[in-house]
Amino acid sequence: MLHPDRTDPAPIDRAVWVTAFTIVIGAMAVVFDGTIVSVAIHDLTTQLHASLSTIQWVSTGYLLAMFVTIPVTAWAQAVLGGKRLWLAALSIFLLGSVLCALSWDPTSLIVSRVVQGIGGGIMLPLMTTLIMQATGGRNIGRVMATITLPTALGPIIGPVLGGLILAVADWRWLFLVNIPLCLTGAWLACRNLPTDKPSRGVRLDVIGLALISPGITAVIYGLTADDLVPVIAGLALVGAFIAWALRRGTEALIDLRLFRHRPLTSGSLLGFLAGATLYGAMFLLPLYWQDIRGQDALGAGLLLIPQSVGTLLSRTLAGRYTDRFGPRWVALAGFVVVTVATIPFGFVTADTSYVLLLAALLVRGAGMGVAVIPLTGASFIGLAHDEVPHASIISRVAQQVGGSMGTAVLAVVLQNASFGNAFWWAIGFTAVAAPVCLLLPGRPAYP
Repeated sequence: MLHPDRTDPAPIDRAVWVTAFTIVIGAMAVVFDGTIVSVAIHDLTTQLHASLSTIQWVSTGYLLAMFVTIPVTAWAQAVLGGKRLWLAALSIFLLGSVLCALSWDPTSLIVSRVVQGIGGGIMLPLMTTLIMQATGGRNIGRVMATITLPTALGPIIGPVLGGLILAVADWRWLFLVNIPLCLTGAWLACRNLPTDKPSRGVRLDVIGLALISPGITAVIYGLTADDLVPVIAGLALVGAFIAWALRRGTEALIDLRLFRHRPLTSGSLLGFLAGATLYGAMFLLPLYWQDIRGQDALGAGLLLIPQSVGTLLSRTLAGRYTDRFGPRWVALAGFVVVTVATIPFGFVTADTSYVLLLAALLVRGAGMGVAVIPLTGASFIGLAHDEVPHASIISRVAQQVGGSMGTAVLAVVLQNASFGNAFWWAIGFTAVAAPVCLLLPGRPAYP
């Protein structure tokens, strides 16, 4: 069982750091890819002669593919073992990157992004699972501050790198840059990750997969397309999966009985809200800089740096305070800071001071860094080793669904109102999260 560590934690085992470093390198390809593409949407509409509604599927198709594969991660890990599954997922993501670079029209690019999403959908929850199993629940705050490093570095490097690529080279290089990261990550994984034995007699919950994957996909598609029919159909499938999974217990595709574990339930709800405000803002901000302030892709990327710098600077402190004081108060402080720092964007116009907005982004990024670190580890406190893969899936699905729904809702608001109104919705997502933080574990109970 995973227990929170003591106030003055012992040094982290070198083997844990080696495992974390190895996985972080491979995960950077997934995180960088998303942030690189986010600033390229405007340029892709022009270069591929497509509408914004069509090019939006370059991102939406990727996310939907992730939803199809995330639920099977626990089963696949049991069948293949963590190391083999990590290498397989990294290889699929590499293949998708190559196919994206070879695409000749919007349709082929969207299909290639789906291939990428299949690999990324396995890698993201598996990354958390492998690290949590390696740590045994010790020093969760500091370890999580390390393994979520790609999340902090991606928004810093990705938009700038994407802007530079579009300024000096063809858009295909947006995806070719993934190749060295994938190859390096695969080489390190072959050398450093322990070879765990697959479990025997583990059966895939086919009925559960047939219910949950299309169910979530239909909900996200309906929100993106502003169509209630797939949303209702998707919710019906999700409801059927919940009934099915509760009957099957540990044999279900996702063990929903883990929701009895309050840290996982509250952490997942907060992950949903954090995903909505994080991904939603990353959708709005580049468009605001480009459409309202007249910036190109590179300029928009550079203007996003303060937010990521704030996230990067606050991570180490957030990790230490989480280990010392527990996730509850650290997460609460983070969400309050994010809420306050986003308010200036609710009043944005074409003449709003750059200094004010960049300062707000710096503080907002610091708040996100403080909020996300305790959420990642808190969900796993008190879980057994075999329960971690299912908890990883629940946490990742919550964050990704929140991100997709947040983006879809903000896109609809933006189509019918101003950027200021859309940002107020993002502020609302964050404000709702603050009181939920009180359900997280408090000060650790030391063994």
